[in-house]
Amino acid sequence: MSFANELHHRSAASRRDFLCRAGGGFGAIALAGMLAGERQQGHAAGTDPSKPHFWGAARNVIFLFMDGGPSHLDTFDPKPLVNTFAGQPLPPSIKRAITPMGVNENGLLASKRTWKQYGQSGLPVSDWYPFVGECADDLCVIRSCTSDALNHVGGVTQMNTGSILAGRPSLGAWVNYGLGTENRNLPGFVVLLDSDREPPGGNRAWGSGFMPAVHQGTKFLPGRHPILHLNPPAEISDARQRRKLDYINHLNREHLTNRPGDSALEARIASYELAFRMQAHAPEAVDLTQETQATRAAYGLDEPRTQAFGQNCLLARRLVERGVRFVQLYSGSGSKWDAHARIEQNHTEHCGATDRPIAALLNDLKQRGLLEETLVVWGGEFGRTPMSEKGDGRDHNPYGFTMWLAGGGVNGGQIVGATDDFGMHAVERPTHVHSLHATILAALGIHHTELIFPLQGRPERATVNEGEIVTEVFRPS
Repeated sequence: MSFANELHHRSAASRRDFLCRAGGGFGAIALAGMLAGERQQGHAAGTDPSKPHFWGAARNVIFLFMDGGPSHLDTFDPKPLVNTFAGQPLPPSIKRAITPMGVNENGLLASKRTWKQYGQSGLPVSDWYPFVGECADDLCVIRSCTSDALNHVGGVTQMNTGSILAGRPSLGAWVNYGLGTENRNLPGFVVLLDSDREPPGGNRAWGSGFMPAVHQGTKFLPGRHPILHLNPPAEISDARQRRKLDYINHLNREHLTNRPGDSALEARIASYELAFRMQAHAPEAVDLTQETQATRAAYGLDEPRTQAFGQNCLLARRLVERGVRFVQLYSGSGSKWDAHARIEQNHTEHCGATDRPIAALLNDLKQRGLLEETLVVWGGEFGRTPMSEKGDGRDHNPYGFTMWLAGGGVNGGQIVGATDDFGMHAVERPTHVHSLHATILAALGIHHTELIFPLQGRPERATVNEGEIVTEVFRPS
């Protein structure tokens, strides 16, 4: 039976089938009305781009996620008194805080880092990040970030979704929902891991929560072929592939008429269409051999230590260059930055794996005129305590830690907020995760109180109805 005859046969199978289809049509009408209403509210359906609430310099986001919690004390927030009081407990003047190990009264662990002031701004950066230090005048370092999470699952979940509990949409999903993608041939939200391990909590970190599943992140695999099964067999022509997908789409749409509002099925339908378009366009987007040898070397693709993260940084640049709205890169996926012990070995390895690629990404974006429209975010789920966890490591610290932003209208070469003299608590301009997310959205022209997803009669927002924009981050208008 031909493809056309098969469709005709299925569409006229029986009177019972006709009545079922007729009833299902009302559901399709309701679904169409819901989607039309969603567009009228200014929200993106699928991948259609929408207008921002106000002008924002950024069009895209690259989120560099150091999975496990990097030590702010040893990278971007120097604390000389930690070394002065090394081996002793925190002074009584510093508020005690609960850690996963209880109230840690172990002695302070001295930092072995040397520090240098970089650029015209004189921003201090440790010797673990010398290449990034050369980009200091582009960085806005927020030293007063706070989170509600003591452990990795809650921390990663909150830094990505705003809540320590599972079930909410990720920040990338909110951006995809609010603005859509500028390239219908690629996903609007892409996740790049540097190993086959996922972060704590798994794919909830890039999930869509209660939103339609079409807004969730698309995970690319590490290595030379980040997208599996992208190319059809040589004997399958484009026309034959198109006919096959048309038939699958027909069956799925038929199935959907009886299940209006099934976001997982809607996402499956959209994914088939996107997969077909990606077969024509994605191979070029992920083909790093098109880059010059000088560019590949700048990202560290010729060195084993920097190769994996460097490849992802270069791929991230190519994706935002082609209109992908939100790209998230994980370094040390699987909490490998978690340094309760042997922090010297741990951070030497992971800073060394990310330093050159991150600097190359910032410089490459700037040289191509893309940094101004691309917001780059660096950080993890929390920082580390000044205390020694196991003699030569540091514990989790959600009470005061560092994130930095660059590009996308950010006023570089400055520090916002501060922790106390021992890096334990945020004491100036505390910036909760909700405020950080509000600031990232603001860079894109989205106001966090106006980006709303209606859920069971209740307005849901990306920042869980909290947070404020850290206006000091941006250049004065």
